[in-house]
Parts: sequence; structure tokens; C-alpha cells
Amino acid sequence: MCGIIGFTGKLEAQEILLEGLEKLEYRGYDSAGIAYFKENGSISIRKTAGKVKDLRAICDENTATCGIGHTRWATHGGVTNANAHPHKCGNVALIHNGIIENYHELVATYDLEKDLISETDTEVAAALFNKFYDGENPIAAIQKVVPLLKGSFAFCIIFKNNPDMIYAVRNVSPMVAATCKDGSFIASDLTAFIQYSKKYFIVPEYAILTMSKEGISLQELDGTPIEPEFLEVNWDITAAQKDGYPTFMLKEINEQPAAITRTIAPRIHNGLPDFSADNIPESLFENCHDITIIACGTAMYAGMVGKTLIQDFLGIPVTVAIASEFRYEKPVITEDSLVIVVSQSGETIDTLEALRLAKTKTSKTLAIVNVKGSSIARESNYVLYTHAGPEIAVASTKAYTVQTAAFYLIACKLGLVQNKLTKTEALEFIQNLQNVSDNIAEILKLSANIEELTKRMLNATDTFFIGRGLDYTLSMEGALKLKEISYIHAEAYAAGELKHGTIALISEGVPVIALATQGHVYSKVISNIREVKARGAYVILLSMEENVTDASICDVHIPLPKVPDQFAIFEAVVVLQMIAYYTSTGKGLNADQPRNLAKSVTVE
Repeated sequence: MCGIIGFTGKLEAQEILLEGLEKLEYRGYDSAGIAYFKENGSISIRKTAGKVKDLRAICDENTATCGIGHTRWATHGGVTNANAHPHKCGNVALIHNGIIENYHELVATYDLEKDLISETDTEVAAALFNKFYDGENPIAAIQKVVPLLKGSFAFCIIFKNNPDMIYAVRNVSPMVAATCKDGSFIASDLTAFIQYSKKYFIVPEYAILTMSKEGISLQELDGTPIEPEFLEVNWDITAAQKDGYPTFMLKEINEQPAAITRTIAPRIHNGLPDFSADNIPESLFENCHDITIIACGTAMYAGMVGKTLIQDFLGIPVTVAIASEFRYEKPVITEDSLVIVVSQSGETIDTLEALRLAKTKTSKTLAIVNVKGSSIARESNYVLYTHAGPEIAVASTKAYTVQTAAFYLIACKLGLVQNKLTKTEALEFIQNLQNVSDNIAEILKLSANIEELTKRMLNATDTFFIGRGLDYTLSMEGALKLKEISYIHAEAYAAGELKHGTIALISEGVPVIALATQGHVYSKVISNIREVKARGAYVILLSMEENVTDASICDVHIPLPKVPDQFAIFEAVVVLQMIAYYTSTGKGLNADQPRNLAKSVTVE
């Protein structure tokens, strides 16, 4: 959610902080601010509700070489200048990602009310650090305060009388750090400083990090030194830039063929799925009697595709659990259950906590994540990394397709290991999967046509997506994309459910996006389409026919390349992504940064 950047070194800090915050804008935010040491050793703050460009407008020229910056996504308190970060209390200034759950109790216990001017839990933390800071020893203050906090947090803190030093500590909320010849960096996402260093490490939970011009040190809360474990970025810096595209979202839609190839190619050996390089043993799949998939949002809809594919294809029972609900229910999981957790960032708090619960019931946990070394990756028994590269737009596109491709690899491996697929069947399945990238490339050529058809949707207030089987699972992702970036109310329905109530909402001109790619239910879906068309709906039909038999059933027909039914979802989802994208841009909206949304959700 919120963005963090900190720098201390030989360079002027202000521009580094502002540029870092601009690179973190994709995370979603409503205010921004920086804090830095002035030449006399005092701490200066500039912050405002609004965007980083608004923050730039209130920054003055300075030569400070140490500072911290933040973009806030409001949780406690409204979008105001006072609630923006950094928060300064006495001799302490800090920025914070996460939520301090017991901040009310802390205010009462330590008599902090008189020190507070904002509505935030973060300012309470600043006041608490200030209360325990003796003016000389920041680490002692951190050691006293952290055990008092309940909730998730990533703090970057500067203390008066300790110029050019930044201190950090976290629980759950992610932070990464790096050093280079010019100084030391810390951030919530390495895209904020990748131009300076490709080597970084993930700050361990409950470790105190100390940054200076000379480097970084780590220690446990009790003072025991920690040696950081460095990782290296495996994608080029240009992958986090627009590269000539008007938006990151359009760039990422077009990157899907390459992202899918990067994800599946290393896992195919002699035409069959092979996870040996991922250190995932075949035994993980041998005694798998049932599967639970845990995820949120788009990742959950990729899991829905995985469920439909595995359950229908192989006859293995699959449950898809909403991560935020999972640990408050009583999940039915045994030691023989395979639990698959899916997250683009690997830091999604609901999914991480659900994983931790699942691990108390089974040792067979597999993570599908995009970020190397992330919390979910580290805590799962096994990891299957997708290779989407950085995804900057808030609305996920290429992350969804690579997650879905990963489920196709898993399904094929399950079928082979459990003798539910012959080698010949598996070879054919994998060949079809390898063809997906080329098929998507063909779909991308339709962008101008799709942009044109969305003009009829710009004034819509409601839109419906319908389909059956795999098409229904895809409808849910299509509806999510449209609503989150165009702000048009969109709902997905199993086509057969229309007559059980939903058809009452169909009126003249209401857009209905109908998916009819599954041959065994094609005639049923066409009948359902006729029902909405008869009530005046504006129907956009996606099917694998060059021409529909009866042109009167739809207003627009988007023909998809002919592929086996199981693989049509990859083509269709790209069409739905482009419908959402061009509807959003046609309305003059920012498709990369939809209102109220954040890319990485690290609070419950």
C-alpha cells in the first residue's frame, strides 16, 4: 500500500526521495511527504494531501544528504495535510506502512494525547518513540517501543542528534534495503532505488536496521548482529519504465506473451512439466487427495481457473478460499491436503496469515508468487516463481495470466503423477500451453477494434459478464478489471443463473459481455444470450467462430483463434483486459492508478 523511501549518503537527498516516491506511485496513495536533516541538525518536514507533484511544489532548495519519504494510503483519518506522513513528535520523525492495532491503549497508557495533532495511529507511534528516546541512543528507544506495538508495521525513523542516520524496523509490512558507492537506501519496493543498485536484501522481521553514509548494519532486538542475505534483481531497469507506451497497464497487457513464455519454458523438459529446478518434488503431488487454493482479488480468480481445470480435468476436489475469510473460518485441511497460496507481491497480508494457519495443518504448502524472497515465498514449503517481471499498474494483467499458466503446469503434473493423464495426453496439453503466447500475440492485434467498440460503454452505469464453466471463472476477472479502472458497476454471473433473478436488471442498452468458448455448453450459453438480447441488452460476444450463425444474437462479435476449449481463456482474458483499459481511458481516467486502490495490500 503506502510507499517508503529513505536515503543517506553523498548525494543530495531531496531529489532522490521525490524520484523514489514517483516510482512508488503505482502502489496507490492520497498524500505524500518527506523529512530531512537541516544543516543545523534539526528535522524539517514537507508534506501535503495530493500527489508527488504537489509535494514538489512545496519543497524548497536544500542540500540535505539524509532523508525519508512516504506516499500514504489513508487508513486512520481522512486525506488531510495533518494526517500525511512523515509525522514528527519532539525529537523524532518517522514514516510508517501498516496499522498499529493498539494505538488507543498506547495513548491512554503513556499519556500521549497532548502530543497528537493528527487522527493517525502512526503519530501515536512517533510520540511513543519520542517518549522513550533519551536524545542519544535511538536503538534503545526502538528496543523499548517495538514490544509494545500490536499490528503490522514498517518504520523508517530519524532521530534528532543523530544526523545522517536512518533507523528501520518492521513486522509483516515489507521493506528492502541496498547500498552503493553513493550511500544507503531503504524502500517498500526496490523499484524506488533500482537505478542505483541491483543488489538488495529484505529487511528481516523484528530486526533493527541502521543506515549511514558508510553502509547498513542489522541486529536482532536483543543486539545480536545479523548478516543480511543479498538478492539480485533479475530484470532490466527498463522493465519498470513505460518504454514508449502511454500507460504501464497497456505496456503490461502487451508483455503477456513474453511473460508467459518466461514462466512456462523453464518448467518444460522433453515436452512435459518439470519442477525439479524449483526443488518441488513429485511426492508433493502423489498423495494429494484434495487441494485448497488461497488468494485475494485477481489472484483468487486465477485460482478459480485452476480449480475448474483441475477438478473437471482430473477429478481432484478443489476449494478456493478468500484469504481474508480463510483464517476466521474452520478450514477443512488435513496432512494430505495440498494448499496453494497465490500472490503477485508475495506480501499480501491476508494471504500470508492464511498460509501461516494452513501450515499448522499440513506441510504441503506451495506458493505461486512473482517476487523472489518475499514473505510468502520464504514461509511456504515450496515455491513456484512466476516470471512476469515488475507489474506497475495497480490493475493486474500479466500477473494473472502467468499465475493461470502456472496452474496449467501444476494440473498437468498432477495428472501425470496420479496416472490420470497418459504421456501422450500430457505432451499434447503442454504443446497447447506453449502455443498460448503466439495466440495472445494475435489477440493483441485487435486493440484498435476493441477500443472502438468500448465507445458504446462509456456512459454505462452497469455491465454484466456471463459465461459457463471456464468462461464463468473468467467472467469474474473481467468484471473486476472493468469496475476497478472504469468505475462502472460490473458483475459476473454464471449464464444459467440469469433467469434466477439477475435478468431483472437487464434493460435497454445495458452492456453484456458474453463468453462462449466452451463447446460442451455453447448452445446453452447462446440461449442465455438470446434471453438478454430479447430484453434490449447491448451484447458483446466472444467465441471461437469466424462468424456467428445468427448475427441477431449480438451487437458485436469478437472472434478468437480456434484452440482447444481449455486454452481459450488466455485469449479471452486479453480481450477483457483491453475492454476495461479502453473504457477507462475513453472516460479520461488514469488506468494505472485507479482511485482508492493500492497495488500491494499489506494491511487487513
